Amino acid sequence: MNKSLETRVEKLKEEFKKIFGKTKDIQLFNAPGRVNIIGEHTDYNGGYVLPVAINLGLLAAAGKRNDRKVCLESLNFKKKVVASLDVLKYEKKNDWANYPLSVAWVLGEEGIELSGADIIFEGNIPVASGLSSSAAIEVLTMKCLLELSDRKIKKERIPLLCRKAENEFIGVKSGVMDQYIVTFGKKNNALFLNCKTLEHKLIPFHNIKDTVIMIGNTKVKRGLAKSAYNERVAECNEGLKILRGFITRGNIGYLSDIKKEEFREYKNYLPPIIAKRCEHVIFENERVKQAVESLEKGDVDKLGKLMIRSHKSLKELYEVSCKELNIMVETFLESDGVYGARMTGAGFGGCAIALIKQDAQEEIIKKASKEYKKRAGIKGEFYVSRISDGVRKL
Repeated sequence: MNKSLETRVEKLKEEFKKIFGKTKDIQLFNAPGRVNIIGEHTDYNGGYVLPVAINLGLLAAAGKRNDRKVCLESLNFKKKVVASLDVLKYEKKNDWANYPLSVAWVLGEEGIELSGADIIFEGNIPVASGLSSSAAIEVLTMKCLLELSDRKIKKERIPLLCRKAENEFIGVKSGVMDQYIVTFGKKNNALFLNCKTLEHKLIPFHNIKDTVIMIGNTKVKRGLAKSAYNERVAECNEGLKILRGFITRGNIGYLSDIKKEEFREYKNYLPPIIAKRCEHVIFENERVKQAVESLEKGDVDKLGKLMIRSHKSLKELYEVSCKELNIMVETFLESDGVYGARMTGAGFGGCAIALIKQDAQEEIIKKASKEYKKRAGIKGEFYVSRISDGVRKL
């Protein structure tokens, strides 16, 4: 455990004792945030993604209760929420706590008997920044509740149940990528995940030596435009339905199953907006496969170019970028020592990432900070990210 994490853990333990009055049997857990190197909005379309777990994340201190209540506190939010495991439902007034409550709900739906719990959270992931604080708190809560209740499930079920919680309890029709990387992330590795079959493998980062990932937070809160996100899901589903009417071969369960050549042949039968959405997904899926090959060969220049093309597609075809994200990407690309940059996450604000030369990081931060403030009128935040492990008990 590094010194920074140790300090956060000690503070959290003290707060737990102060709030819940317990000094024994406190269990501690950690879950990472994530950035996606490439493969955006492909996950719910059954495609490929290439995320990494990062060293920004969430901590939880948890203790078992003797009743059926779940008491939730956070050092990042003022609101405290107490709920009964027997009556769990989404309520807007519960704000951030709906995410951990969604996990308790889904475990109940699965017939898993849970103990009551006191849980206090603390995180250094910027909220609504596109670094997946929602998946981190879901997976972290599941780890807490299962451990406290002395229940075990297969590791592969954790991301699927957390996605179900987000889809059905929260009402965001997300894919499974975020929960998967939070569960299966490994230090110094990216996770190449097929979101249709859930086959996955770790891709080491050691082939691109002296290269690191920089995160630029636009400070524009994503507020995962529930409506905008769900709208993109609906548009993709409409495109799939239309294209299935022309492509007669079987096994087309997702948009990602459609080949580039087939899309080009039937593109003109799609409404213009739907065609743009489909084009992004189908070509982005190919970019992920090329990115994996580049990473395995240590071809950092090619990987950078793929990231740039990905951002252009998200900006022009999928239309989920925004002015500030575009400025952040531009300022990165204007700096020496940057191989590639793109927005990461669902979009509509949040963060951009850049693949950079390690020894250029200070100059890049200096230049990008100045230019972003000048052009966007906002003071951005910049972090050099380490690739970390997935959820774990400390």
